[in-house]
Amino acid sequence: MVVGSGAREHALVWKLKSSPNVSHIFVAPGNGGTDRIATNLPIAAEDINTLALAAARFQIDLTVVGSEVPLALGIVNRFQQSGLLIFGPSKESARLESSKSFARTLMTKYGIPGPEYRIFKNYSDGYKFLSNHEGPLVVKADGLAGGKGAIVCVDQEASINALYDCMEDKVFGTAGSTVV
Repeated sequence: MVVGSGAREHALVWKLKSSPNVSHIFVAPGNGGTDRIATNLPIAAEDINTLALAAARFQIDLTVVGSEVPLALGIVNRFQQSGLLIFGPSKESARLESSKSFARTLMTKYGIPGPEYRIFKNYSDGYKFLSNHEGPLVVKADGLAGGKGAIVCVDQEASINALYDCMEDKVFGTAGSTVV
């Protein structure tokens, strides 16, 4: 079973289908493209309990997770608790992708090189910092934002606007409540 509904999942299904070791593929929830080459299941990628039940019911040999959200919710942990084989990182390891502040802090702690950064949990502190720094800068929503959460800002005005969009306008929902 492949979990997700995007082009990434379609590519995974397409490649898995070419294996002589694969007889049937389920995709949850899938999309119009995956429906042509596999069996879509009407289960949301975020519904990890129902996905685990489906994997057990259909005797799925291996589940592959394409989408970041179920990984961040702990789908791998849930499947492993049920004795189901799944490919992907644990909820704890998925934090490297689901929390930019966690990832940057961890990299700094262990001396992994990266750009200079600051973490802001409120707009006021972020605004004060950005008011004293010219561009170019990158403003990143801390959480998962569908690949749209990193905003490259060419100047100070753009970075302040990006911060406002993330933290005040909440264009990325709760993913932008902390900004890196």
